[in-house]
Amino acid sequence: MDPDTAEQARRLFAGPIAFLKSAPALQFLPDPVLPEIAFAGRSNVGKSSLLNALTGRKSLARASVTPGRTQELNFFDVGDPTVIRLVDMPGYGYAKAPIKVVEQWKRLVRDYLRGRVVLKRTLVLIDSRHGVKDVDRDMMKLLDESAVGYRLVLTKADKIKASELEAVHAATMAEARKHSAAFPEVAITSSEKGMGIAELRAAVLEDSGI
Repeated sequence: MDPDTAEQARRLFAGPIAFLKSAPALQFLPDPVLPEIAFAGRSNVGKSSLLNALTGRKSLARASVTPGRTQELNFFDVGDPTVIRLVDMPGYGYAKAPIKVVEQWKRLVRDYLRGRVVLKRTLVLIDSRHGVKDVDRDMMKLLDESAVGYRLVLTKADKIKASELEAVHAATMAEARKHSAAFPEVAITSSEKGMGIAELRAAVLEDSGI
């Protein structure tokens, strides 16, 4: 990690960050004028916690009480003036959602990924305790087909033994190599312990291209 980039990222995320809007459909998206970094992952993967850790806030992103409840794209402005937008995508892989809701989610996400010219990178979060699941592979396939570059990010790394984490990391790296749009390196994070957060901030800054 380049120290200058890390410090620039730290200052940026320590500054003003504000919720902009929720978009339940494409017509509600903000104008595509700033670089966007999207966050995707299964329900309960720790997406809200990671967003809060990255931004140094306690409740910027709020975890839904019911997994899969959030069916909108949530946009957050970073900087004043805004230089990057973070996009919290709906969690996927929840079992209890009605088929109609799942199809609506798929349509929104697919249309966003394929048509958003300012989307610079998607972070696909993987729970370290479970590794890559079929629903994660489905998301990765969608990103491959949409030609959207993405990084795999292991979450909750503090919840398993170091030897198990090493094995999951290796397996996730092997999975990344199978996908055309996946970044070859896999980040390891713990929102609770702060592990890998500074490195991920720097990666987000680099990916944004600002």
